[in-house]
Amino acid sequence: MEAFTQKQNGGGLKKKLKDIQFQGDEESNKSLSYERVSVSAEYLLKGTKHRPKIAIICGSGLAGLADLLEDADIFPYEQIPHFPVSTVHGHKSRMLFGLYQNIEVLVMQGRFHAYEGYPLGQCAMPVRVMKLIGIENLIVTNAAGGLNPSFRAGDVMLVKDHINMPGFTGMHPLRGPNDGRFGGRFFALNDCYDKEYRIMAKKIHKNMEENSPGALHEGVYAMLGGPNFETVAELRMLKVCGVDAVGMSTIPEVLVARHCGISVFAFSLITNECILEEDADEMANHEEVIATANHRQEQLRAFVAKMIIGINEKGSKKTNGTINGCAKVMAEYSQ
Repeated sequence: MEAFTQKQNGGGLKKKLKDIQFQGDEESNKSLSYERVSVSAEYLLKGTKHRPKIAIICGSGLAGLADLLEDADIFPYEQIPHFPVSTVHGHKSRMLFGLYQNIEVLVMQGRFHAYEGYPLGQCAMPVRVMKLIGIENLIVTNAAGGLNPSFRAGDVMLVKDHINMPGFTGMHPLRGPNDGRFGGRFFALNDCYDKEYRIMAKKIHKNMEENSPGALHEGVYAMLGGPNFETVAELRMLKVCGVDAVGMSTIPEVLVARHCGISVFAFSLITNECILEEDADEMANHEEVIATANHRQEQLRAFVAKMIIGINEKGSKKTNGTINGCAKVMAEYSQ
């Protein structure tokens, strides 16, 4: 009888753990559902006259990029239906619609992370809202640790590829039922980070000369879950895998953007150099991340401003054949 009871309890524990996992997936799927994100998009479109095609997601300490905008309509996240709220220092929780040199732009001041307790789908949910609003090009920024030995704090790395560490365990923002209104079940990522935009960024950086935001690199970004900084062993493993910079964000947003046909340009501000010795006296800390970002604010604003102009001049791109999910919302609120 005792053995039977233990077996029953073991089965009950497995079922409970399975239910917890399904609840996480269910919440993530709800966050990304067309019904939910369309409510968020409709709320925003009702509250602004702007109809941007370009959006920016601000990383840690980079909220000052929103200072580029004029005639801005500001929406605190807590007022947007179904929207999460950022809880991390250095991330404001608001979305802005405004103009930069008469170019309509959307800016997210503050993003969401798995370590805050959000499912990956909910971390990336704002990108689907952007799709329904009409966004075609997304600039994603982040603060990252420099793993490449040639990187220094204050440098900028253009992201040309990534390694999705949570994805190795099946954790993915698009895990669960696929909504064909946004994109197909399976999609390629060899063109994940727009090559033409990376070429454009290199030219812009070169022309900025001494006003450029530090040395420019191009490399591979890896996302880990956080909130702890990486162990030395983890960093050594990532280095062997060809990773140049490491952080705790970005990839869920990029995956959802590419799934629904939004073109992506991403860069990392290298805010600290990764420590590869267990006995080193130095320690990574969030204050260093914010301080480096603040030091580069003005130069990064100028860099992003030139990218906005370049992307706008390039115009809309045809991507992977997904439908225009914003048609229904735009038809109603663009009168």
